Parts: sequence; structure tokens; C-alpha cells
Amino acid sequence: MIIVITGPTALGKSKTAIEVAKTFDAEIINGDAFQIYQELDIGVAKPSKDELSQVTHHLYSLIPVTDSFSIFTYQKLLREKIEEILSRKKDVVIVGGSGLYIRSALYDYEFKESENNLDLSKYDNLSNIELHDLLKKIDIDEANKIHVNNRKRIIRALTIYEENKINKTTLLSEQKHELIYKDTFFFVRDLDREKLYKRINDRVDEMFAHGLLDEVKHLYNKYDHNLNCFKAIGYKELFSYLNNEISLEDAIELIKKNSRNYAKRQMTFIRHQFPTIFYKNDEELISFIKEHKGE
Repeated sequence: MIIVITGPTALGKSKTAIEVAKTFDAEIINGDAFQIYQELDIGVAKPSKDELSQVTHHLYSLIPVTDSFSIFTYQKLLREKIEEILSRKKDVVIVGGSGLYIRSALYDYEFKESENNLDLSKYDNLSNIELHDLLKKIDIDEANKIHVNNRKRIIRALTIYEENKINKTTLLSEQKHELIYKDTFFFVRDLDREKLYKRINDRVDEMFAHGLLDEVKHLYNKYDHNLNCFKAIGYKELFSYLNNEISLEDAIELIKKNSRNYAKRQMTFIRHQFPTIFYKNDEELISFIKEHKGE
């Protein structure tokens, strides 16, 4: 069985995944695009060393921050790890909120590997409008789906074109959009928006209490500020603070706001892209899995 525990940020997915993995002697695979990086810990809510030691975890802290990491690479790594775990007659628990990455590996998305690592720095000096216009020339249908200010999604669509030599619209039209693994279930904790937003705000405060600013200062002083992984929420805002562009108070509020907006986008994607099963608490989730397994 493949158990996907997904949903917006701050739902407590990692703790739930550990409880599920303990109950069913399963192994956990990371489903978050930024938790795969080394040295990004507090800001991406990576499980603690104690949590990581409780059950077997895979694809955490795997990639140096200086390396590029694409959806194709994630798809390849996740599929390989799923096959390895299933071959040992164990269940798989995938946990994380990077919906497109998870979908790319569990559904029949097929990407061709590019011969060279793509240099995304060529997009750095282009405005959002210029990037959107570039995408229109390549894939007008996809461009019409993406707001001109959603820079990340525009670059992702451009990257798919470069890696596959065909645009995203054509690529998706050639696929059946079917799950490639049997017994795959998608679970999301059912939490109303007001409670979720409070959890997000509280978690940002906790991150600062646990040393987020020191973590970001260390990275700021050590690496090129334009690395792709530093576009993660929590890092990009504090880089602006360290660049004297905004105050610390404004950076904190911006992290909370951006996290809430990200949570909205996560839920929109999940509701439309996965056959989601909502659960109230860990006990209800574990009971559902036991019932399906006939235990």
C-alpha cells in the first residue's frame, strides 16, 4: 500500500506520518520539494533528528543547496525508492505538501531527462511580464492558466519545455493521468481555514523561537543568494531583511502571509488533482488503513 499524507503547510503531517509508519511497520519518503535540501531545516519544517530516528525516512537532506533539483529528478528518485520498499513487502508513506512533485511520480507523467543541467539564471533578469510573454510563445494554453505574477509556475513551465522539447500542454495531452501504483490513497487532515491559519502563524513564531533567523544568516553569509532553494518561504523574506530592504517585523508578517497564501494554493491543487480522503485525527486515519488492509 502507498499512503500519501499531504495537504497544506502546518497540518502536522510529519508527526502523523511517523505514527502511521510505526503502526504498520512502513517507511517514510519525503514529498516536499525543499526538505530534500541539506542545511534547510527550521524554515522548511524538516522533521527533527529525533523524529527521523523513530522510523526509516528517505529523501531528506539529500541534495546540497548548491545543486539544482528538478521535478524530473524527484520523479526518478521517488519511483526508485517506492519500488525498493515495496520489494521488501513493506508499505510506503509519502508525506509532504509538494503536490505536483508527488503527482508527477505516482501518475503516468513521463519526462525526458535533459542532457545538461538547466541554467535557470538566464531568467533572473527577466521581468514577470517578459517571462509570461516567453511562455505564451511556447505554450499559450499553459500561459493562460498562470497569472503573470506567478513567476515560479511560469519558470516551471518553461523548464518542462526545455527538458522535454515539447510544451507542458502537449506533454500532458499524451498521457492518461492514471495512477501507476495499485492501492494508493491520498489523505488530508480536515481542518477549517481559521484554525489552519492560526497554526501557520503560530508555527512561524515557533520557527523564530527555534533559531530560524540564525539558520538563514548562516546560509546568507555562506552561499550565493540566487540559489533556487533560497526562494522557499521563510528564506526569501529573511534575505530581504538581511539586504536591508524590509524590517524584521515586516519579514515575519510577510512569511506568515506568504505561508497562508501558499496553503490556499496547496489545497486548490490537492482538491483538483487527487482523490482525497479527509480525516479528523490520526486515530481515524489509522482505522481507515486497518480496515482497508483487513486488520
